[in-house]
Amino acid sequence: QVHLVESGGGSVQSGGSLRLSCVASDHTYNDYCMGWSRQAPGKEREGVAVIDTDFATTYADSVKGRFTISRDNAKNTLYLQMNNLKPEDTAMYYCAQGTGVDGRCYVVPSFFAYWGQGTQVTVSS
Repeated sequence: QVHLVESGGGSVQSGGSLRLSCVASDHTYNDYCMGWSRQAPGKEREGVAVIDTDFATTYADSVKGRFTISRDNAKNTLYLQMNNLKPEDTAMYYCAQGTGVDGRCYVVPSFFAYWGQGTQVTVSS
């Protein structure tokens, strides 16, 4: 059983920044795709970003140029740097782990098998 623990959420004003972190308990962390998804009240969960084992990244169009996903394999830790935050970024953010398909990782939430408990991000205008 993989345990993923997120941290770093909070409340910021529009234009501000936050950095989310996710620590994974899995000792084979380096072998998996890692990603971030988010879910706002009353909306479906949506993929935000994913990073593969070779550090290649994919982003949702809504966050391109503002968010950066990264991973530190030595620390089993995933990050999401969020800049120029907007009120529409307000959501619960979840860290997730998945197994690549034909060597590829996908940003859609259905790709991931394991999830953290989430960390809340609130952006005020």
